[in-house]
Amino acid sequence: MQPILNLLRNYEPIIIITLFMIILAMLIWIFLLQISIRKINKKNLEFFAGNNVKNVEDIIIGHSKSIKALDKDIQELYNISNQINMQAYKGLHKVAVIRYNPFKDVGGDQSFAIAMLNGKNNGLTISSLYTREGTRVYAKAITAGESEKYPLTEEEKQAIKLAKVADTKKI
Repeated sequence: MQPILNLLRNYEPIIIITLFMIILAMLIWIFLLQISIRKINKKNLEFFAGNNVKNVEDIIIGHSKSIKALDKDIQELYNISNQINMQAYKGLHKVAVIRYNPFKDVGGDQSFAIAMLNGKNNGLTISSLYTREGTRVYAKAITAGESEKYPLTEEEKQAIKLAKVADTKKI
């Protein structure tokens, strides 16, 4: 035991300096750890702000429930959008009017052709032919932009063409 004590006495200044350096290094390390802990605590305060929970699991569970509710709402909106889209194909929303004079030197543009089409270009045309003796009105069914049963006049074809492009233009 005596040789160890002699060895310690001979190297006492070196041992003290070494221990002092180790203690100083540990103090610096503790200081750096304290700074890291403060940063983590600050981030936790921001993360948990406005929540009554104090752990990450509860927040994740809450967010998961919120995501499920939002997913359900999105699915409902998707279904409503599909229903609106289907109604848009059924309703007559493409409309165009052409006024014309069927008799070159008599009267004005009092005759007309109206085309009313849905999203699939089905619908009808209504034509009015104005003469001095009276007015005649004609209606023709339109399927896919064409009349299957009756021939179309040039004015009706022009009204159908305008109605098809009226859907793409903002009025």
